[in-house]
Amino acid sequence: MIGRIAGILLEKNPPQILIDVGGVGYELEVPMSTFYNLPNLGEPVVLVTHLVVREDAHLLFGFLTEPERATFRQLIKISGIGARIALAVLSGLSVSELAQAVALQEAGRIVKIPGIGKKTAERLLLELKGKLPTIAPAAKLGAGGTAPLAAQDAASDILNALLALGYNEREALGAMQGLPPDIGVAEGIRAALKALAKG
Repeated sequence: MIGRIAGILLEKNPPQILIDVGGVGYELEVPMSTFYNLPNLGEPVVLVTHLVVREDAHLLFGFLTEPERATFRQLIKISGIGARIALAVLSGLSVSELAQAVALQEAGRIVKIPGIGKKTAERLLLELKGKLPTIAPAAKLGAGGTAPLAAQDAASDILNALLALGYNEREALGAMQGLPPDIGVAEGIRAALKALAKG
C-alpha cells in the first residue's frame, strides 16, 4: 500500500494532479479541500495517500491532512459510498463541516452533494456517528496562489472540476454564472461549490 507521496507538483487538473517522485509521475485524485491548498506547479508537495485496487484500475487518492484521509477511509466503508462519492463529500464539506453535520444529524447538508440521495445521506450520518477524527481548527494554509490563468482556461478547468465531482452541465454552468471573469481556478471551484450548496 502506498501511504505517502513526496515529490514535485507537475500538473493540476482538478480533481486530478500529477506528482513527480524521482522521475516517476504519479497521478492522484484529490478532494477540493486538498486542491485549494496545493502549492504552485514546480514546488515540492507531500500528501498522505490511499490506494484503491479494483479489477479494472488502481486508483491513488491524495490528501494534505491525515484527518481528510481518515474521513475518506470511513466514508468508503459505508455501503453504497464508493471512492468517487467519498471524494465528492470531502469536496463539498470540510472534515469539520462533515463532523458538524453528523453531530447534528443534518441530512440536508449531505443531500446537496452529487450522487447522494436522502436514504444514503441518512445512512451516512448514522454510520459516521462517533467515527470521524476530531480536529482543532487548523490555521488556514496559503491558497496556493497560482497566477491567474487565461480566463477561458480557468473557466474550462472550473467546469471540468464540477463535472468530475458529479454535477451535471446545467448545474455547473449555473453555479459559474456569477463568478468574476478573472477568478483563479481554486477560488472559482470554491465559489461555485458554495453556490451549489445554497441551491
